[in-house]
Amino acid sequence: MGFRSKTWFCAICLVLAASTFSFAADDVVEHDNSRIAIFFQPAISFLSFEEREYFQDAIDTIYHEFRANARNEEESLYVAKQNFQKVNFCFPITGGLQFQVLQDHFLSAGLGFIYDNESVVLTDRKNKSHNYSYTIQGIPFFLEYRFAIPVNLITLSNGGLFSVAFRWYWTLPGTEIYTSWGKIDADNSLFGAGFGFSIGYLIASWKGLNLFGDIGFSSIKVKSKESFADIVPGGSTEKAKWNIGGLQLQIRVSFGVWNKPKPVEKDDDDHVKESDFEPIPKDTTASKAAPADSVKAIADSTKALTSAADSTIVDSTVAGTDSSAVDSVAAVKDSTVATDSSAAKDSSAAATSSPTATKNSGKAPEPAKKEQPVKEATGSKKPEE
Repeated sequence: MGFRSKTWFCAICLVLAASTFSFAADDVVEHDNSRIAIFFQPAISFLSFEEREYFQDAIDTIYHEFRANARNEEESLYVAKQNFQKVNFCFPITGGLQFQVLQDHFLSAGLGFIYDNESVVLTDRKNKSHNYSYTIQGIPFFLEYRFAIPVNLITLSNGGLFSVAFRWYWTLPGTEIYTSWGKIDADNSLFGAGFGFSIGYLIASWKGLNLFGDIGFSSIKVKSKESFADIVPGGSTEKAKWNIGGLQLQIRVSFGVWNKPKPVEKDDDDHVKESDFEPIPKDTTASKAAPADSVKAIADSTKALTSAADSTIVDSTVAGTDSSAVDSVAAVKDSTVATDSSAAKDSSAAATSSPTATKNSGKAPEPAKKEQPVKEATGSKKPEE
């Protein structure tokens, strides 16, 4: 893959990653609910391969030889070269299995494949093309521990599942460098080849499908019994050592094959507090109406007594009673009215000052006993005709 094509591919991946982060900003995901999940992880990696200078020196040497062999100026114009790029970046892919042992604590095992092919073309004095290349290949196996950062430690508002991951790498057979001049294999140690760490964010989650975005660094150092002199002219004669790790930007897509049951979302009616209800006001209509009813009852009683007194006066007059009897009946009437008026006033005042008095005042007082008019012992004289 040429430099321009790699550059375009890298730019497209970065744009896609940025758009994914922007679209996921509104949907905050708090947890990965998978217990066991399988994952696939494409990445962009900038390898820490410092031995690329051996291959560039070899190309420069060959180019100068071609120019030295040119017999004339026309042949020297045919001589041309390409340079190896100064940065080794590739697109590793990884797959594996993830276990959630505790809430937001994950253990993973994964197997990756790293492939970086660099090639150049040289033309000689006869305008004949010569291709030279070297390929870095790695098959790393890793164990990973990932844990979520508590939300209270994140200053971002509405923070979702931010996580930190640590890895330990081993290299498997197939980790090697092969070039146009030869090939060397890496020794695979049982104690491992290096480490890595990254920080990530759970971008989105949908029906057991989770999308993580990570950025991190890894250092995977390997060595071989052979030397770089066996695979490139002018290389070091010491035992070869190189690094297939580096800076990585990766997207992890995981699918939960065994997920936690989703928590049941309870309605608001299931958590109604007593404080949410407004206290029902006591009905004071009866207590307010009690004084009025009491006064009305007293007034009715007074009216009845007054009517009875008036009827008595009329009957006495018709029967021929004297003026003393009439005065006696009128006195009784005035006394009754005064007594009833005083009782009505006292009942209204008591109802206003106390609820208990108001309740008691609702009972109408017993009407005063009507005194019978006293008739004279002697019968009245018939008026003269």
